[in-house]
Amino acid sequence: MEHKIAWFTEGGWHGKVPRNHPNMRNDVAWMHVLDADHYPISDINKIQGDYDLGIITIPKTNIDRLMEFPILESMRGNCKKIGFMQEGPYWYFQDYPMDQQIWFYNALMEMDVILAHNNADVEYFKGLTQKNNVYLNRTLMITDYIEPEVTNINEKSGVIIGGNMVRWYGGFDSYIIAQEFDEEIFAPSMGRRIEREDEMDITHLPFMNLSSWMNNLSRYKYAVHLMPTHAAGTFALNCAYHGIPCIGYEGLDTQQLCHPQLTIKMNDLKHARELANRLKDDDDFYRTQSETARNNFNAYFGEEEYTNKINKVISEVMDETN
Repeated sequence: MEHKIAWFTEGGWHGKVPRNHPNMRNDVAWMHVLDADHYPISDINKIQGDYDLGIITIPKTNIDRLMEFPILESMRGNCKKIGFMQEGPYWYFQDYPMDQQIWFYNALMEMDVILAHNNADVEYFKGLTQKNNVYLNRTLMITDYIEPEVTNINEKSGVIIGGNMVRWYGGFDSYIIAQEFDEEIFAPSMGRRIEREDEMDITHLPFMNLSSWMNNLSRYKYAVHLMPTHAAGTFALNCAYHGIPCIGYEGLDTQQLCHPQLTIKMNDLKHARELANRLKDDDDFYRTQSETARNNFNAYFGEEEYTNKINKVISEVMDETN
């Protein structure tokens, strides 16, 4: 049974997500697969609809402005059930002022369903709210328009790290481990980039839409992403699609499932160095990790797998009588 779904975010656009969306990030990929109607949160009190389920992604910033809107009342008025989708790490709301933390918590407590990025996040929100209706909503990639620049594993080179030189991304740790490969180091340009990063021996890539990023990513041989901030985990997943072995921390589902032998305990840089050197020196180990990443991407994060699981979740939520 299909369900009519509305999805509310801080994005300033209305409507459905077409299959050929030029920047099919994780969040819009979800909306496309669910055939959801998207609305800006700022217009939430103007919506006239009859939806089975309304999902809100509460942004990480501007909570003071959101508190001015009748968000829950408007969702309840247009949707039979309402739900929350995690945005960023589970702890992010604890950096808000006290009144905003209470508002956020109360909003969670009003939800019929909570959707979370990782298994660890599911357990957190279950414990925080004492709700049973907390489900995993895995990161999703729609791969129709990806055209890799390099497909031959023997033509790949360089090591890419997943973020900038700030604690949020753990960029300095990634940079130190990346040096073990004796290859040129690359990094994407992210919003938290700090002054003087360009003085380091890192080639910073320009900002790209998702298709351009994915096509370019195919060029690299190794990846390191020692990011302590866990949320959607798109970097590890993007690397897995191309069969790029990625060293990263446990607790992130995309890392653990796609790169199980390259997943380390938090802050265990000694092990990270050992893995980097093994990837560099042992061709069989490298090829095994590359194949494992590709295979596990398809097994755990393919679109068909995602669609089947999320539809079961929504049906379970909608079929409840209480």
